[in-house]
Amino acid sequence: MGHNRPMPDFDTTVVGAGPNGLSAAVELARAGRSVLVVEAEDAIGGGARTEELTLPGFRHDICSAIHPTGVASPFFEKIGLNVDWVHAPVPFSHPLDGGRSVALFRSIEETASQFERDRGSYLGLMTPLVAAVDDLIEDFLSPMTLLPEHFATFARMATLGAMPASVLVRRFQGDRARSLLAGLLAHAIAPFNRPATAGVGLLLGVLGHALGWPMPRGGSRAITDDLAAKLQELGGRIETGRVVTSLEELPGRQFFLDLMPPAAFRVSRSRMGRVSRPPRRWRPGPGVFKVDWALDGPVPWADELSAGAATVHLGGSYDEVESAERAVAAGRHPERPFVLFAQQSRFDSTRSPAGKHTGWAYCHVPNGSDVDMTEAIERQVERFAPGFRDLILARHTISATQYQAHNANLVGGDIGGGRYSLGKVLQLGRRRPYSWGKGIFICSSATPPGAGVHGLCGYFAARAALG
Repeated sequence: MGHNRPMPDFDTTVVGAGPNGLSAAVELARAGRSVLVVEAEDAIGGGARTEELTLPGFRHDICSAIHPTGVASPFFEKIGLNVDWVHAPVPFSHPLDGGRSVALFRSIEETASQFERDRGSYLGLMTPLVAAVDDLIEDFLSPMTLLPEHFATFARMATLGAMPASVLVRRFQGDRARSLLAGLLAHAIAPFNRPATAGVGLLLGVLGHALGWPMPRGGSRAITDDLAAKLQELGGRIETGRVVTSLEELPGRQFFLDLMPPAAFRVSRSRMGRVSRPPRRWRPGPGVFKVDWALDGPVPWADELSAGAATVHLGGSYDEVESAERAVAAGRHPERPFVLFAQQSRFDSTRSPAGKHTGWAYCHVPNGSDVDMTEAIERQVERFAPGFRDLILARHTISATQYQAHNANLVGGDIGGGRYSLGKVLQLGRRRPYSWGKGIFICSSATPPGAGVHGLCGYFAARAALG
């Protein structure tokens, strides 16, 4: 990687060295293009970076941490991504009060056995979807089309996924099944009564059963480091510390923008002509507030399952999680937020010094919030892991507004690539979501298939250009 060196001729430039920008660059280079990637920050990675945020030897994922869509990515499989995926015994757990808990296991039957009267409903929901996981990945981790490749499977998933999360949950009566689903459904970062919020939870649940929710050994940066190495092996080049204000500054006939639509419009408007208009439909979603901890020992979970889970959903009952997400959508900060907690060091010894551990957690907040949610998050952890606070050696926090300062693509702290809606899901056509005309393509998580470290937004944008 270079910085401010004289540039040879390139026929293609990619703006942004996050997972999608690097994936677009790799696919273009594989097709014989000469590719330059320019990145505003001094380091590559975007949302897939790992740094010592608290104390020496404690390696924290700055944004993304657990990667169900990464291990499922057809593009990463196609290029032979050289990442050591670490699987915890339990993909995720969901503690409840009184030392109780529920978990998603790789086995559908083992998961359903926790639900008593809801056992049959869970098996009926998940079994056919997990059996068709390859078809679902092909149809749903790609741009939606009017003629999907696997119509019967697509129709089943689309019918269920188009529901609001609150409607899907009506299939279940017991608090264990409803709570497990609440944690999955909250990954939409939207109120549960919004159409298509069921689809996020269903897809993540299917991937958990079929492929797991793994992490890369050594941290999320292992993904982008390998993408960068593959690009350089193909003759591509990366320039860091270079802020782009206009595409006129850059070489090439085609440009790929790993940027959110407003920023993509600002840098490309000079090439698009006077008739161009800024994007009106794109809106940022809620933000996140994140805490990383250096810990003196493993988290002392009160339940038996969470010690074996890489991801722990902290929110209590379905009603509590639903209420917290509704509050955020209304612009409020919940007293008991839904907290996503990851404990990578339990399963990856490279993350912390011997005998020590890391903790990683965030909660959803209104977009652009600068409210400090540390106390609220730590109360939720302590609620399900009494004694947690006694283990804290150091902490690092980052608010929604600070996230945007760290990574301009996280507008107002939004990690989802834009507000979740049915319109965002149904961006039909294999070319239209990526092409902005005049040789300009957008390849950020604002395009299909959306958020996640899978590289597919970049890959499909590159394929749209290559034809």
